[in-house]
Amino acid sequence: MNKQIKEVLIGFLVAVVATVSGLVLYIELVSNMSYERAFEMISKMGLYGEMLTLAALPNLFVFFVFLKKNQEQRAKGILLACMVIAFTTLVLKFLK
Repeated sequence: MNKQIKEVLIGFLVAVVATVSGLVLYIELVSNMSYERAFEMISKMGLYGEMLTLAALPNLFVFFVFLKKNQEQRAKGILLACMVIAFTTLVLKFLK
């Protein structure tokens, strides 16, 4: 596999982990409910897009860390993941 593609893939996977971590942190810090109850409420109210958008905020921090370390290919992976998240959010908005 090409080294550049591998670095972009690493950045993409880091963004996915950061997004999941952002979701867990958001539920833990903002919500006073259990995870099961929080996901039930998100599903019931149709807040998938909103939660996905909030969960993606840690990607901003990771993006700038990669830029600071001159790891531009990994930063491109973060951008790619953010574009996938934005497209997913757009689709979820139209499915409501």
